[in-house]
Amino acid sequence: MVAGTRLDSLDPHYREGAACVQTGSGFFRAQSRPSRDLSVLLAAHQATHAQGPQHWLDLMAGCGIRGLRWGLESAPQSPHPLALWLNDADPERRVSLQANLNPLSGHDGVDLTLTQQPAERLLRQAYLDQRRFDLIDLDAFGCPNGLLQSALAVLRFGGVLILASTDGRSPTGHDRASAVRRFAAAARAHPSSWELALRLQLAALAREAWMLGRGLEPLACFSDGRTFRLAVRLQRRVRADAEAQLGLLARCEQCGDQAVQPLLKLSGWRACACNPQEGRWAVSGPLWLGPLQSPSLVQELLTLSEAMPQTLVPQGRRLLERLQADPGLPVCCWSTDELAQRLGLAGPPSLRRLVQALRGDGYSAVASGVMAGQLRTDAPWKVLLQRCADLA
Repeated sequence: MVAGTRLDSLDPHYREGAACVQTGSGFFRAQSRPSRDLSVLLAAHQATHAQGPQHWLDLMAGCGIRGLRWGLESAPQSPHPLALWLNDADPERRVSLQANLNPLSGHDGVDLTLTQQPAERLLRQAYLDQRRFDLIDLDAFGCPNGLLQSALAVLRFGGVLILASTDGRSPTGHDRASAVRRFAAAARAHPSSWELALRLQLAALAREAWMLGRGLEPLACFSDGRTFRLAVRLQRRVRADAEAQLGLLARCEQCGDQAVQPLLKLSGWRACACNPQEGRWAVSGPLWLGPLQSPSLVQELLTLSEAMPQTLVPQGRRLLERLQADPGLPVCCWSTDELAQRLGLAGPPSLRRLVQALRGDGYSAVASGVMAGQLRTDAPWKVLLQRCADLA
């Protein structure tokens, strides 16, 4: 199947986890199942730690498969009742949504609400009605930044926001004017472009939360190159050192060296590895300099999946295992292909051996869970190149 295709010509009955739905003629990607698996596991995790009734919102429900899986797979993990709200602004989806969600009718412990409103109107009305949610999934088409503050305003303390964006051009440096408009940031082309996009989106989320006087904890951030996905937990207060997580990332387009500065300590940039007359920093940000995920939370999700055998497919398990092994720090990432090219090697060095060598030198190093064939390390650029040459 072609990625992102309309499924008119395919079997209209699609099975995933405990759900069977008619996808209809709307936009649907079967390949996005790992992200839906994560959403179901996060919902189940919220359910198992709930102190009372749960309120979950699927803001852009599409064919309803995510909400249906929440009701069939996640809700049974909670001893408390669940108020499940699914919304999609497309009036043509109502009949298929109702049909797909029929298995939840009369489902013990699940109170289902189905609406068709513009997302912004629903969120603002929920705020006026003092309605709060423990889980919100905002699976947007394009850039979701216009909805961030409204979504965070109706998210309960300790609640989880799962965010998706299909805006890949502006945060990866391919549309710099749009990056300024949408993220109030500079975005320059970078070998670790997916990571750059995730950090710019996290920075936008954090600023919106801080303006509400609330804190933010990243739980899991990843991408398949066309959709950028983040899961964050809303905290009651802003951490004392939270502002240190916002800063700038610089990369020399000539030599490949990188540097990071928090905004709180921003000063002149150090010299890169080039000769003084040759180097030139290309700066991106402000972006998020903190962790991208919570390894302990991801491990809890993996453990929880053992009791939910229908939920996690092998591809989703491999994704979670990669994220669990990579907290997202240090910030600077390098592609092994770029390292090999700069050294004139026939092929990239072994990522595993390179990580081990850098750790043996006393530096922090880990394989990136965001982009394959990349590592993150705090080793100086010249040391990194030397270790690559040694391995060759």
